[in-house]
Amino acid sequence: MADVHKTKVLIIGSGPAGLTSALYASRADLEPICVEGAQPGGQLTITTDVENYPGFPGGVMGPDLMVKFREQAERFGTRFFTENVTKIDFSSRPFKAWTDGNEFHGDAVIISTGASAKLLGLESESQLMGYGVSACATCDGFFAKGHHVLVVGGGDTAMEEATFLTKFADKVTIVHRREEFRASKIMLQRAQENPKIEWALNKTVVEMVGEGGTGNSGLTAAILEDTKTGERTQVDCGMLFVAIGHQPNTSLFDGVLDLDESGYVLISEKGTTKTKIPGVFAAGDVADHVYRQAVTAAGTGCMAAIDAERWLAHQ
Repeated sequence: MADVHKTKVLIIGSGPAGLTSALYASRADLEPICVEGAQPGGQLTITTDVENYPGFPGGVMGPDLMVKFREQAERFGTRFFTENVTKIDFSSRPFKAWTDGNEFHGDAVIISTGASAKLLGLESESQLMGYGVSACATCDGFFAKGHHVLVVGGGDTAMEEATFLTKFADKVTIVHRREEFRASKIMLQRAQENPKIEWALNKTVVEMVGEGGTGNSGLTAAILEDTKTGERTQVDCGMLFVAIGHQPNTSLFDGVLDLDESGYVLISEKGTTKTKIPGVFAAGDVADHVYRQAVTAAGTGCMAAIDAERWLAHQ
């Protein structure tokens, strides 16, 4: 029999959005419960140096930043459960969520389950993630200064990131497995007209070369395979950005909340975090496919807590 835990605000997910909403909700005496998932902290826990979060002029390690967020929310009384939600019932209040061992009842719910960057799935990719390999040019583009950089992908994300990276990198090569692109005409044209961008078409990355971990070389090269001939070549590079899109972590809410064609939660009222179900709010990358930054996620986490507090006050 699962233990039942009751709260005014149930938060599902624990990146910058979930932890900021926990901080605001706990300071408003809403005694929130945060079911943070089996890997707490969201995407920032696989980011090494974060240099664009305000208040840290010397930068901060992604995992350290998330620990500080969590400690602050805990200080004001947030209760944490390091488990994955496997089932929900939002058909009536209190809203319900289940993990393997517990049942949670919330008068309001904040969803902050985030999004995961789609990756290539190579072992060397996971070893070098944060050490020359990244899935976010806006986050890590600064580190591309003076390097030859590879960008993997053929959609708008890849074109946008490649164009952005030319501000920092000496040279950017877009690696794409075909000759046709999913990218919109204007984004593709912008990349094609940029003198710093080169192209490796009909190529896939099959291996990343280097030593991960602090004090090691990080990424030094990538091995590309020709999709037509099978021939392999090694390309020296200082950074590699995987730009094949993001997948919002919303499978749990499919058929319960309105999702767009990519799976992001749709906000029902502009300028708020309200979903189609009154009392259920969405914050961070689970609903944001445009900015996807720690600071914007934290901002919507604050909004969600205030939206929930005001909604509860009217009930």
